[in-house]
Amino acid sequence: MAIVTVLDDYQAVALASADWSEVQALHTLEVITDHIADRTSLVRRLAHSEVVVAMRERTPFPADVLVELPALRLLVTTGMANASIDLDAAARLGIVVCGANGSGNAMPELTIGMMIALTRNFAQEDAAVRAGGWQHTIGPGLSGATLGVVGLGRLGVPVARLAQAFGMTVIAWSPNLTHARAEPHGVRAVGKRELFSTADVISIHMPLSDASRGLIGGEDLALMKPSAYLINTSRGPIVDEVALIEVLRDGRIAGAGLDVYDTEPLPVDHPLRSLRNTLLLPHIGYVTSDNYHSFYGQVVEDIVAFTAGTPIRVLSPA
Repeated sequence: MAIVTVLDDYQAVALASADWSEVQALHTLEVITDHIADRTSLVRRLAHSEVVVAMRERTPFPADVLVELPALRLLVTTGMANASIDLDAAARLGIVVCGANGSGNAMPELTIGMMIALTRNFAQEDAAVRAGGWQHTIGPGLSGATLGVVGLGRLGVPVARLAQAFGMTVIAWSPNLTHARAEPHGVRAVGKRELFSTADVISIHMPLSDASRGLIGGEDLALMKPSAYLINTSRGPIVDEVALIEVLRDGRIAGAGLDVYDTEPLPVDHPLRSLRNTLLLPHIGYVTSDNYHSFYGQVVEDIVAFTAGTPIRVLSPA
């Protein structure tokens, strides 16, 4: 029987999140719960896998990896886009790439949760209470504050609406955003400089691409008010990480809430881990039980359909 390998099941929940019986009746199913970061080890581990299931972008599949997996016939990714898979190379090699949909609510909810937790110092106060302390910090309320959204799209719009429910004024910028696009959402489109210099909280909601890599650099961060916060739940490389660490270390902004990083998992000796004015989460914006049931349920459908010769939710090169 063909080997199906599920990668990066950190929480060991893949098998419990869907009914895999149809897959197990046709294939040998393997689940890997740790992360294989080394390219050589990954190629060796997947040498005989005909089907590989990738959890989002935890494991990249560039051309030089795909070409060394001659047994691979189907690569399934959770999500309907995955910037870490070379779709052109997959097509050349005859590898079908399929996706799986999740819930659209998880990331906006997490963003607002991070905003409140960061500004009101939840992590520090929790640690203090457990250590016997009581009331050590003071943080700003959100009502009346200005949220600057970078990217008013599929995720930026619901984040704006949730923020407005808290009484926040929302402004937005992206390279192609127009006033006509922003106005129906009660959002004012502004220039990049105005957004970074006036917002009390800035939240990033841009997909990672060649155009957005390094989109927010040191000059942008230098515009932020000392009392302002930055939240990134999109992709780490959108923000110049070195510049961000510098302004945080120097206290030139109040803090940052991060769910994404240049390197994931975040190295144990990474300087972000030692900065007290940060809220650091392990890329859990999409990690909900609802999402996992949807993701893995559709992964099973993708594998069964491919085995029957009628692949569904196929991701094609642009």
